Amino acid sequence: MQCGPRRMSVMTDVHRRFLQLLMTHGVLEEQDVKRLQKHCYKVHDCSAPVEKLEDFINNINSVLESLYIEVKKGVTEDDGRPIYALVNLATTSVSKMASDFAENELDLFRKALELIVDSESGFASSTNILNLVDQLKGKKMKKKEAEQVLQKFVQSKWLTEKDGEFTLHSRAILEMEQHIYETYRDSVKTCSICHSLLIQGQSCETCGIRMHLPCVAKYFRSSSEPRCPHCSDYWPHEIPEVFNPDKERESSTSKPNKTSSRSRQH
Repeated sequence: MQCGPRRMSVMTDVHRRFLQLLMTHGVLEEQDVKRLQKHCYKVHDCSAPVEKLEDFINNINSVLESLYIEVKKGVTEDDGRPIYALVNLATTSVSKMASDFAENELDLFRKALELIVDSESGFASSTNILNLVDQLKGKKMKKKEAEQVLQKFVQSKWLTEKDGEFTLHSRAILEMEQHIYETYRDSVKTCSICHSLLIQGQSCETCGIRMHLPCVAKYFRSSSEPRCPHCSDYWPHEIPEVFNPDKERESSTSKPNKTSSRSRQH
């Protein structure tokens, strides 16, 4: 076991176990990543103190760089929770899913992706997706089979479902951002605050700029009368409540045995 002092760009058993478990999960919230890191140190009985998470991830990424793989950090679009996923930078397209899905299943995902990106809400109804089944490449698929495939995408954390509508899972956004920009140049949306890919968010009814919900909450945090950062017109939408790490810690301290029943997409 490699539990002595470590040099940068050297992978230890701790790092390797961490990577294996992260691959198994696909995507994890930051608090779970920190627990995973501590678990890996504990398993390998490492006498060294637990490395700061940012340094720990940077160390892993410096080794993975030549393989075009990266542990990438992002935030969820709905509530701004920090998340991490292992991303293949060399293959950003839907083809990275080829080992898990058949050709017609991948084509169903492409059609769902196109509907999601083209939509104003960032969601595509199951009805609209299933109506495209007859256009799939490869083996013919019945609508009942397509419904089951959509659930496979949800279970694999490529899509998430809410009230019969589908949108991209946080994992898909992290892994496919470049592909989406390159493939859907005319319809892709960008947040005016963080300038990254936007699937779900709010828009100004006057000038049309768009913002992620966490960016809306942060930008208007101190505003009693929120106004568009571009045209200064009144912002008509409700300012969302998003993830606050301080409140999360307070809540977990005051209610240590109570777990949230809220279902999240990540």
